[in-house]
Amino acid sequence: MARLIKPQIGRREFLKSSAAAGAMALAGPARFAGAQAANPVTLHTWSAAVDTVQSHLNAFTKSTGIPVNYGNSPWAQYREGMVTKFVGGAPLDMMWVSDAWLPEWAEAGWIAPIDEYDFLTAYNSEAEDFCTDSMTYNGRQYGLTYYTDFMAFLYDESKIKEAGFDAPPATWDEVVEQSLVMKEKGIAEFPMMLAMAQESWLIEFMSSLVYSHGGRFTDDAGKAIMQHDKDGAVEALQWVVDAVNKHGIVSPACVETGELSGLKAFASGNHAFAMVAKYRLRMLNDPAQSQIAGNVKQAMMPKGANGDHNTVGWMRFHGMSAQTAKDKQQAENTAKLIEWFGGKSDGAYTFQKLLFLDIGAGFGVKPLFDDPEIQASYNSYGDVEMIKAQQALAMKKDVVTPWFGEWSETNGSAWQSAILGNTDVKSAVTKSAELWDELKDSY
Repeated sequence: MARLIKPQIGRREFLKSSAAAGAMALAGPARFAGAQAANPVTLHTWSAAVDTVQSHLNAFTKSTGIPVNYGNSPWAQYREGMVTKFVGGAPLDMMWVSDAWLPEWAEAGWIAPIDEYDFLTAYNSEAEDFCTDSMTYNGRQYGLTYYTDFMAFLYDESKIKEAGFDAPPATWDEVVEQSLVMKEKGIAEFPMMLAMAQESWLIEFMSSLVYSHGGRFTDDAGKAIMQHDKDGAVEALQWVVDAVNKHGIVSPACVETGELSGLKAFASGNHAFAMVAKYRLRMLNDPAQSQIAGNVKQAMMPKGANGDHNTVGWMRFHGMSAQTAKDKQQAENTAKLIEWFGGKSDGAYTFQKLLFLDIGAGFGVKPLFDDPEIQASYNSYGDVEMIKAQQALAMKKDVVTPWFGEWSETNGSAWQSAILGNTDVKSAVTKSAELWDELKDSY
């Protein structure tokens, strides 16, 4: 649910199919003057919390009189299936969208902005900034969030105490210091777990390291700055290279370690520190799934010398199809359904709360942190105040573009090459930056 998916079609094929989809139409300003339900609203999602979605749809129809045709498909087939629907002109009004797909789908003319509807954008004041940023492309907002999460820094409290420390590390330098003590005392051979395999999770791990060191991959104009020493990715990659080759606190096998295998190694007690998605905290403190259950705590993401406790966040949102936006009445009914799911229904953020209580999916609206049921649930395996504080410092991925897939493999290989000592850090990041700008200029 939290993946930045590498596009399954190449740039040329994508542009070709985009042309077939036609130009995007925008809905004009709208206010509801009594929704007309002449045509059902068609909703398609991936197969998550299906019963919860259906129940909330039933409540929507009962409240508004607007019928909804609901369909879903497995996550693994969802994106490809949606592209087929868009290109083929299948009936489709509202859908779940990954932040990773927004630039492609917007450029193709498949989805429409929803910022003409003031009652929808009014929810931005209570949403996390990175959620709104992640739904915005070329200055237009394309939806309301339904799920969000972020990369968290977790630690095994028992190992911290065994090493003689009273608190987890607050900086990346302190991660090194505490790890070296643990190695010396035989507590862990490689105290820090990093998963740097070439897979879809890799950009989140990289982004967390870069952001917490005070850097970015690109500037606000989308131009590469990753090659810069202080406000780019150089410091972050240098930390990883030193952690592996100089300090020996991260295994050289990190370049072959995927997110799931790294998670299992941490859950088995092999490491003291791990950078994993926040939602993994519940599993790690479940005795049925983790050997270190009860000892796993969250700390703020360590910061570099030029950084802060920033991390990367990701989200999914409810969007509207461009073909729907051409029909004023259908667009208004769809916007109302978007509000019912992504905003408030009957005066409360009902769906995001239901989704959290059902499957543990994170939410993107800040008021839910004050809900007693949500606080009790989070505190049963974590610290709700810590989660709230870290989520407030999450930032959107700044590499989500139509050309991300073409750039990502080269970028990942460049980082891995530096980690393995086959090239220096500066050369690796510069190579990645040059490809980024080349691809940017070609689109």
